[in-house]
Amino acid sequence: MISVDDDLFERLTQEALASLPGEHAKSIDNIAIIYADIPDEQQRRQLKLRDDQTLFGLYEGVPLPFRQGQTKMLPDKITLFKIPLSNASSDLKQLKENIRHTLWHEIGHYYGLDHDRIRELEG
Repeated sequence: MISVDDDLFERLTQEALASLPGEHAKSIDNIAIIYADIPDEQQRRQLKLRDDQTLFGLYEGVPLPFRQGQTKMLPDKITLFKIPLSNASSDLKQLKENIRHTLWHEIGHYYGLDHDRIRELEG
């Protein structure tokens, strides 16, 4: 477990985002990437999470394949959860990698990919 302040967490998030490979990561549009300490009760209920389940990140929005040509939409949102990510990390390097992995996963959902396809592409 590592403890970081909000400024450092935000900087690590920006560095992780910039390090993601490929056009998919560079072509995201109209997405707010934010962070919170932990998922709120509404998010936990929405995902039907048990008390013993951990969530590192969450994509909320309409995946690109389901937009049916609509372009005027509210921004989608990716939320990174600072405390679970920090608790799963033993040092800054691992925290940055955990943030990067979580961002990639949530960006995959933006493109409409399921968990299996995201893991396959991550290789």
